[in-house]
Amino acid sequence: MAKRIAAFGEVMMRLQVPGYELLTQASSLNYSFSGTGVNVSSALSRFGHEGYLVSRIPSNPLGDAAESYLRKLGISQSFLSRGGSYLGMYFLENGFGARPGRVTYTNRQESSFNTAPEDTYDVDHIARNIDMIHFCGITLAMNDNVRNHMKSLARAVKTNGGTVVFDCNYRPTHWRDGGYAKAKPHYEEMLGLADIVMMNEKDAMLTLGMPTDKCERQEQLMDLIPAVAKKYQISVIAGTHRSINGDNTHSLKGFMYKNQSFTFSELLTFSVYDRIGAGDAYTSGIIHGEVEQFTPKQTVDFAAAASMLAHTIVGDTPMSSVGEVFRAMTERVGDVER
Repeated sequence: MAKRIAAFGEVMMRLQVPGYELLTQASSLNYSFSGTGVNVSSALSRFGHEGYLVSRIPSNPLGDAAESYLRKLGISQSFLSRGGSYLGMYFLENGFGARPGRVTYTNRQESSFNTAPEDTYDVDHIARNIDMIHFCGITLAMNDNVRNHMKSLARAVKTNGGTVVFDCNYRPTHWRDGGYAKAKPHYEEMLGLADIVMMNEKDAMLTLGMPTDKCERQEQLMDLIPAVAKKYQISVIAGTHRSINGDNTHSLKGFMYKNQSFTFSELLTFSVYDRIGAGDAYTSGIIHGEVEQFTPKQTVDFAAAASMLAHTIVGDTPMSSVGEVFRAMTERVGDVER
């Protein structure tokens, strides 16, 4: 049941400090290309779908390098536009123990994607040639120009009978002075267009301002998520709860709300090699499970296992196949495969 699935988002250059050094210590950086849209479209391509990226990259050798990298990830170039001069970049310092990882952005608002003119994307053509599209709240935070592209594309896909996926992914630093008050109306508009939404109780409380008298996280989740689904007529809402343990391992439990019922994955505990992009792996797992008509339990277990594997792979982009995810659902770490 392979589908044509697009993701709308910025291509970014990731500049990673080797090992666990700080930027102030390092003398070299490893670069790659990533972004939520890159991660989701690539992961779904590995799951057997046609993965497309709707984006704009520079018309220069940096853009050539990015396009080559996307091709290597199995992402179709059909909806990729060229123009402008810059790519957004971020520097990654890996955390360890009590010291969290740190991401430092640079030059993002001047990137080719964030300065794309009004007529950059042929939204009607794109909408007619895909079955589903993914949007991210980080993209929604960039500027009014990008928000207009995003909403126009979402409306066109809905008009053509496609499925809209929206990952709330609120980042306060991206909204700068406006904060939650500035973000709320844009989030409400995207939620009104979405069929599948990635969020948890914090998004409902903080971004949407929804009240609850519950104190425990899971109780808040089970109180608020059904209210969100009903208010915005959303078919599926999914997300995760994470905890970081004293031995530097992480524990993750996925959830999914569908047909007025919650389904939870088992609690997975694992060591972390690279955390960036693991949420995109979970999202891709939920999308794949819905497309393949898995049961809710199969879908949430598949998504949680996909996210767990993404924590073990260097780089933002999930690299696991369907078979590898299914194997991770039933087996634990063994010896070297020969």
